[in-house]
Amino acid sequence: MHMKISEKRFLTTHAGSLPKPKSLTHLHAERAAGKAIDLLDLVAQTEAAERRSVAKQIECGVDVINDGEVGRESFFTYVRHRMTGFADQSQRPIMRDITMYPSFLEFILKTTGGADQVSLLAPPNAVGDVSYRDPGAVVADCARLKSLVAPFAGRFTEAFVTSPSPGIIAAAMANKHYPSMADYVNALGKAIAVEYRAILDAGFVLQIDAPDLAMERHTLFADKSLPEFLDFVKLVVAAINRALDGLPQDRVRLHVCWGNYNGPHEHDVPLADIWSEIAKAKVGGYLLSLANPRHEHEVELFEKGILPKNAVLIAGAIDTTSNYVEHPQVVASRIERAAKAVGDPHRVMAGTDCGFETSAGYVMVVDDVVWAKLRSLRDGAAIASKRVFG
Repeated sequence: MHMKISEKRFLTTHAGSLPKPKSLTHLHAERAAGKAIDLLDLVAQTEAAERRSVAKQIECGVDVINDGEVGRESFFTYVRHRMTGFADQSQRPIMRDITMYPSFLEFILKTTGGADQVSLLAPPNAVGDVSYRDPGAVVADCARLKSLVAPFAGRFTEAFVTSPSPGIIAAAMANKHYPSMADYVNALGKAIAVEYRAILDAGFVLQIDAPDLAMERHTLFADKSLPEFLDFVKLVVAAINRALDGLPQDRVRLHVCWGNYNGPHEHDVPLADIWSEIAKAKVGGYLLSLANPRHEHEVELFEKGILPKNAVLIAGAIDTTSNYVEHPQVVASRIERAAKAVGDPHRVMAGTDCGFETSAGYVMVVDDVVWAKLRSLRDGAAIASKRVFG
């Protein structure tokens, strides 16, 4: 059973993370800092927050929904609790476009951070062999989501569960153990494959979050050449493909972005420079940031027929770094532009550029506005559907 497509109208979805309650954010921050927490309380608060997240997505009219990632401290560092080999704390390089403006760096440091925030700039290191301990946690995630969406049967199209690319873990959680980056990425690919399989076995669409395939050009590889970065992209895509070997790849979508933060983004690598390698990922869909001011124009690349055969483009139509609520007509225009570029509206879905709380406590768009944006996504998709599908 392949991933659903826009058969009679443009389907809507989002990139994964949604607002977390402050009390749950506090628990995640405490746990990430190495403090003891009540794990039963974490489970109870997670279930309550997921119930709210699912209900709000249904209320907003989202077609392809998830658990909001509220039970995870961030979209990738949560693996420290599920894999062996991680400890201590590393210092991640700050994105080049932020450091080039001293006044903006000062602004960012003043407006981010705090006691109840999980920092993605200070994740743990890999200090030993990396392996997936036990699929019990991800199996529990899937079972809980299945029970939470059941009462809404008929009111959504399908559900997805996210899991990180081995590349984002390798790039951000510094290697202090393996002989080379290739060895590290390949070990992570083998480990995270356990999670990929569990999600797909549970009947969900798997979304692989891979900002590394674009963002690391101006982060870990900021002082290196484009060919050196492309070698990293090739390494990661190959690891993803091996992890998906034998799995229903048409049930997998790949999310690629340039970093979900409100910054200049002047050093973002053009999509045209990386697409030929990203397109080699054996997946059924690509979720790309195509709503923000730096990358909106790149939807035009798809006029060249670059979308792999039978793949779906989930076009970002909502910016996740601004509290502007996009007008539905703007959303509709973005969707129609993507459909025209691809040449087949059935192979286009409408999404968000990225998540809304990719790490606990890191919030750029406030709770109420998030849901307003998703309602606008729904309304814009309805306008575009009427124009295109009739």
